[in-house]
Amino acid sequence: MLEVRRPGRRLPRRLVQLYAGLALYGASMALIIRSTLGNMPWDVLHQGLSTRIGWSIGVVSIVVGALVLLAWVPLRQRPGLGTVSNVVVIGVAVDATLAVVPAPGSLPLRVGLLVAGVLLNAVATAAYIGVHLGPGPRDGLMTGLVRRTGGSVRLVRTSIEVAVVATGWLLGGTLGVGTVLYALAIGPLVQALLPRLSVSLASPPTPTAAAPTPRG
Repeated sequence: MLEVRRPGRRLPRRLVQLYAGLALYGASMALIIRSTLGNMPWDVLHQGLSTRIGWSIGVVSIVVGALVLLAWVPLRQRPGLGTVSNVVVIGVAVDATLAVVPAPGSLPLRVGLLVAGVLLNAVATAAYIGVHLGPGPRDGLMTGLVRRTGGSVRLVRTSIEVAVVATGWLLGGTLGVGTVLYALAIGPLVQALLPRLSVSLASPPTPTAAAPTPRG
């Protein structure tokens, strides 16, 4: 049997998974915000800026993402389709979800929103990373700084997020148990889910013709 491989065979699935993952990521952010028990690290900053300048959290997220993407230039990072899509789709999704999900009054409901948000965020993160169409702007900033400074991923990521959380908290963003829960849980959850949602870039072989049968 002769075999040929079709490049891009999996692209439609990758695009669907990318945009579904990004939309789910924005929705999960909104659930965590609505819990009022502590935001994701970057959302502490987004919410703080939102309260100061009067823009929606989604719009602030888009603007901050675009500014972070500009920081890729001196780091010589190359964005992909997923990188640019990350900036826009997540911001739109978080505002859309906040518009339809009311703030719960009881603590059990708030805890439920927090836990659901963290779990959905892990699924969303594994989904959009697994299609290999480019990292998010904030992840790319981290990897670029790691490459340029020679520091460890743990040190660079922790330094960025501490600075972001501290700035956001000073501006009025919500810092709490949810922030800690997210920081502790997201890594192990994504690590467990990523193998299930990672799309192989190798196209499966397609039979096109049968080789002649040797005649005896």
